[in-house]
Amino acid sequence: MVTHMGANSETGDLAPDEVPPTRFAPARGARIAYQDYGKGPAIVAVPPMAQNIEMAWEWPALRAMFERFGSFSRWVQFDKRGTGASDRKSRIPGLDERVDDLRAVMDHANIERAFLYGASEGGPMCVLFAATYPDRVEGLILHGTTACFDVPGLTPEQIAQRDAGAELLADLWGTPESVVPGLFAPTLADDPAFRRWFERYERLSADRESLRDLLQLMRGFDVRELLPAITVPTLILHRKGDLVMPVDQAHVLAEQIPNATLAIDEGDDHFAFAGDQSWLDDLERFVTGTVQRRPTPASATSAEARPTVHITTLGRFVVIVDGEEVPTSAWGSRLPRQLCKRLVAARGWPVRREELFELFWPDEHDVQKLGARLSVQLSTVRRMLNGAVVADRQTVALNLDEVSTDVEAFFDADPVGAVELYGGDFLMEDAAEDWTTGLRDEARARFTGAVKTLMGNAATDGDHQRVVDLARQLLAVDRYDEASHRMLVHALSAAEQPGDARRAHQAWQTAMAEIDVPVPSLDEL
Repeated sequence: MVTHMGANSETGDLAPDEVPPTRFAPARGARIAYQDYGKGPAIVAVPPMAQNIEMAWEWPALRAMFERFGSFSRWVQFDKRGTGASDRKSRIPGLDERVDDLRAVMDHANIERAFLYGASEGGPMCVLFAATYPDRVEGLILHGTTACFDVPGLTPEQIAQRDAGAELLADLWGTPESVVPGLFAPTLADDPAFRRWFERYERLSADRESLRDLLQLMRGFDVRELLPAITVPTLILHRKGDLVMPVDQAHVLAEQIPNATLAIDEGDDHFAFAGDQSWLDDLERFVTGTVQRRPTPASATSAEARPTVHITTLGRFVVIVDGEEVPTSAWGSRLPRQLCKRLVAARGWPVRREELFELFWPDEHDVQKLGARLSVQLSTVRRMLNGAVVADRQTVALNLDEVSTDVEAFFDADPVGAVELYGGDFLMEDAAEDWTTGLRDEARARFTGAVKTLMGNAATDGDHQRVVDLARQLLAVDRYDEASHRMLVHALSAAEQPGDARRAHQAWQTAMAEIDVPVPSLDEL
């Protein structure tokens, strides 16, 4: 009998038949269920296809594996939203949304830095998180997984066969005829007790529609482009005869990830707990014996220690982290910079993925490929902004709770503050982009109105120099603003600066001549 009792709060040890308490991390409209137990280096396990962290302890081989994890590490495992003990009303998340959910679990568990363990479908998410938040990843453990679930080059017949197999898997999920044991755990497939237990386990892990949704999403998982950029130590575990994930995928990962360690074991099981568990020796050695701990980075999960991120867009585009400008070269390419700009232009409102696909890849129409490409670019944006991106399957948005922008401060400011903050037109370097026009015009109108308000106040107070300074600021933005030209000339004359007044009048005439507008003479003013 399994009892739901907590681990010893001082040692992290589990008493016989105990199960760690289930905690819940809030993550944008859903609660992510997770367990946290054991002692040692922190390892956060990213879930495979579908699981239930509470019920999993009932099967002896799974319990033995979990207890081994807790004997040498602080083990944190969670159920993805829409599955297991997590909120089940939520839809199955896409890859980008899962990155946010993983970060939410780590933050809620007060884990600044951890090894990531990604089995099967959890592998690409671990790769994406490691590329996005390298400062929060101690090392990467990829078990029976791949960087791309959509096998390229399939014939139409092979694609039809694949789709039929996925449909069958979903249709039989949670029934006595489930195909999962035979494919994923062949050494246990003939065990009646396991099949009875696993039938119930499937039903409590996900429903059929959620599973079908998940299988469809998996085809769009493609993080191959990120593999060469992985800088953390990486261990790749795989079984030679894996029936679900061919072992050549492990070799591809090992070839593409710099300095990765590859450990191939005998066996045909895909589920890590099935069959021989000798791979646990490789994992423990990797975590506790061969990896040297690096200093904890300055960034932490607490709000007080988290780096401050500010984005400047008025006059020029630059991201500033803890007071230091992020160099253009750090972005790697133009695309993630442009994506970041587009999200800033939305001012925290969600931008539909279809719009981003059309904006950045107008000639590509394969939605799955486009989703993978966008995930790669979002990874860089998240890394530059220390997170601050909210993504789901339909939209992407900038999280204004985690990053500040000059344009938001500008629109919130009073006239004095608005004039001080306005460094120039919004994203001047992208003036040709349609998506910048609306906000550029709105910001310019706000600035113009603020300057004219202050000029009027200064003129009333007889502060001629203030009028001069403000008029020149406005004319630097709009050289055809006739009212500002007039006030500038009047203020200079009132300040007894006739030479400057004549030059200002001449500049006024020159500007107006370009648009065929007559200018009164100095004597007429």
